[in-house]
Amino acid sequence: MVDMPRSKVTSKFQITIPKETREEIGLRAGEEVIVESVSADEIRVKRFPTVQSPLEWLIGVETFPRPIPVEELEEKVEEG
Repeated sequence: MVDMPRSKVTSKFQITIPKETREEIGLRAGEEVIVESVSADEIRVKRFPTVQSPLEWLIGVETFPRPIPVEELEEKVEEG
């Protein structure tokens, strides 16, 4: 069996992600992770997905091919 990095669970049920694992995936302090149970003997820690630029992600980086008048937007809202 390959030696895997180990960590102990503290009295507050905290664990430290081993340095070699953090460096391998580029994990930085302050990032959020998801912890989920897989089985009675296994838990999974996954990086919580984050977006570098939320506004660009929501609206995109390319502009719309034409200006949209406010009236047109209001009509679309009313149409549902």
